[in-house]
Amino acid sequence: MNNIIGMFRGSKNSLESGGISAADTTDDLIRCPDCKCFESRKAIAKNKAVCANCGHHFRVSARNRIVMIADRDTFTEHDASVTSCDPLDFPGYRDKLERAKDETGENEAVITGEAKIGGECCVIISMEPRFIMASMGSAVGEKICRAFEYATENHLPVVAFTASGGARMQEGILSLMQMAKVSAAVGRHGDAGNLYITVLTDPTTGGVTASFAMLGDIILAEPRALVGFAGRRVIEQTTKKKLPEDFQRAEFLLEHGIIDNIVERKDLKQTLSLIIKLHSKCDNKMEDYKKYLSDKMNELKYKYEYDEDKNNLNSWEKVQAARSSMRPTALEYIDRLTKNFYELHGDRMYGDDKSVIGGIAMFGKQPVTVVGLQKGMDTKDNIYRNFGMPQPEGYRKSLRLIKQAEKFHRPVICFVDTPGAYPGMGAEERGQ
Repeated sequence: MNNIIGMFRGSKNSLESGGISAADTTDDLIRCPDCKCFESRKAIAKNKAVCANCGHHFRVSARNRIVMIADRDTFTEHDASVTSCDPLDFPGYRDKLERAKDETGENEAVITGEAKIGGECCVIISMEPRFIMASMGSAVGEKICRAFEYATENHLPVVAFTASGGARMQEGILSLMQMAKVSAAVGRHGDAGNLYITVLTDPTTGGVTASFAMLGDIILAEPRALVGFAGRRVIEQTTKKKLPEDFQRAEFLLEHGIIDNIVERKDLKQTLSLIIKLHSKCDNKMEDYKKYLSDKMNELKYKYEYDEDKNNLNSWEKVQAARSSMRPTALEYIDRLTKNFYELHGDRMYGDDKSVIGGIAMFGKQPVTVVGLQKGMDTKDNIYRNFGMPQPEGYRKSLRLIKQAEKFHRPVICFVDTPGAYPGMGAEERGQ
C-alpha cells in the first residue's frame, strides 16, 4: 500500500499524468475529478486507488498494477534493460526520455514479465502512463513482441494492461511500424492456441488501440476508461457535431459490442484468474460428458400449468405450453448445468444483442463455451431480450464465441429457444 501512496506524490507533471492536477491536491488530500470530494492518499491507496465516494478509478503506475494483480513474490521481470534511443535526432527527445526515467524510475513505458494470478501462470504486460503517456516507440514495441514470443514458446496466456496516448511520434515511422510488429506477434501467439486477455485502462488511445489493445480473445475494461482512436476534439472539429458525454468510454464500448465486459478494480484479479482457469485444457472424452449432460437434464424438474404427460395435450395446449412463462430459459439451464459461467458480450462490430447469451463455463471438469437464445420472464424482460429474436449482431456474437471455442478446443453447448430471427429493417440493413 505504501507504493500506491507514493504514486500520488511527486511533481506537478507526474500528478497530471496520473489523472489529477496539482490544483486538486493538498499535502495529504486528493480531490476526485468526478465527484470533487477530497480523500486522503492513504484512504485512496487502501481502496486500490478507487474513490470510495463515486467509484472513480484513478490511474495507477505499471508496477503498482502488477502488485495489485499478481500473486505475492511471483513476478519476474523480463527485458528491463531495453530502452529507447533517438533514431531521428529529434529536438528535445533525449531530454524528455531522461526526465521520464527520473520521474518514474523505469527505463521504458512498459513493464513485462512472468507471474501467477490466482495460482495460474501467465505473462503480464503493463504500460506506464507516467512515461511520456506510455506512448509506443520502438523499444516499447520490442518489449511487447518479446513478451508474446516468450509466451508462445512456453504456451502461456498473456494479460496486457493498456494505458497509452498512442504512437511516439518523436520516432516517426519507426514508432508506427510497431503497430504491425506487435500485431503479428499477437497473431503468432493466437495461432499456437494461446489465450490473450486485454484490460483497457484509462486512457487507451491511438496506435495502441489500433493494434494489440483490441486483439484480445477476451477484452475487459475498467469503469469509465477512455478508449478510442482519434481524440474527442479532433472528431468534433471534423464532423462539426457535439459528441455524447459517454462517447469513447468503456460503457459506450460495451453497449456497442466492442468489449466483453467492464470489471471494477477490486474484482479484477479474481476475474482474470477465473478466465485463465476456464481456458485450461481437459483431456476427458466427450462421451463421459454426454452422459453427464443427460443426467443433469433429467434432474431438471419444472412444473407446468399443463399435464406433464405430452400425450394428453392437444395441439393448442402444446402451443400454450411452448409459450408458458414457466418454461426454463437459457440462463436457467446454464445456471443449473454449469459452474463459474462468465458471460462475454458483443460482436466486436456493432452491438451486444441481449437475446443471445454467450460465455465460458465449467461443465463438470470440462471448460465449455455456452451459447443460448434468451427469452424474458415477463413483458419488460421480453422487451429487453427482444422476445428471444436474434439480430445480426447476435449471430455474429455467437459465431465469434464458437470460433473462439474452436481455437481453444472447447465443446460448445447451445440452447435454442426462439420464434425466429428478428424481421426488422435494421436487421436486413446489417446483414441478416
